[in-house]
Amino acid sequence: MAQSPAQYPAQLSVDYPDRQLNRLSSALRFLYVLPISIVAAGITNSVNGILFFPVLLMIVFRQKYPKWWYDWHINMTRFSTRIGAYALLLRDEYPATDEEQAVHLEITYPNVEADLNRWLPIFKWALAIPHYVVLSVLLIGVVVAWVIAWFAILFTGRYPRGIFDYMVGVMRWSLRVQAYLWLMTTDKYPPFSLK
Repeated sequence: MAQSPAQYPAQLSVDYPDRQLNRLSSALRFLYVLPISIVAAGITNSVNGILFFPVLLMIVFRQKYPKWWYDWHINMTRFSTRIGAYALLLRDEYPATDEEQAVHLEITYPNVEADLNRWLPIFKWALAIPHYVVLSVLLIGVVVAWVIAWFAILFTGRYPRGIFDYMVGVMRWSLRVQAYLWLMTTDKYPPFSLK
C-alpha cells in the first residue's frame, strides 16, 4: 500500500524565491550550470554506480546498510538536487557543495532488519516501472514549464508560483522513486503524487 506523501521517508522542499530574480543569471543559466554539472556527474556516475551493488549485497546477505554509505548517498543526492533546482531556475544561488541553501531534503536512515525486506531490492526495479512511465511524461511537462518560467523571469523577474510548485513536485516524486529504488532506504512504495 502506498504511503501518503506527508509520511513518506523521503521529503523535499524548496523555498519559493519571493523576490526579484537575477535576469542575467537566469538568461545564461544553461551556461552557468555546466561546470558544476560536469563535476557532479563525474562523481555521481563513477562512485554511486560502484556503491549501489555493495549496498544491495549488504542488505540481501547481511541485512545492514552502513551509515557511511548512507551518508555518502544522501549528501550526493542533496548536492545533485541543489544543482537541479539551480538548473530549473528555482534558485539563484550557485549550488553549494556543503550547505543546504534553500533546498531541504531529508531521507530517513533505515533500520534494515525492521524496515527493509532483504529480498525486495532484487525486484524493486520492476515495481518502479509505472513510476518511470509517469515521470517520463512529467519530464516533458518540466521542459515546457522551464521554457515558460525562463521567459517569465526574463520579462517580469519573478518565477510563476504554479510552475514553481509543479517543478518542485516532479523533483519530489523523482526523489521518492530514487530513495525507493536506487538508494534503497525504504521499502514503502512511493505515492503517485507531486505533493
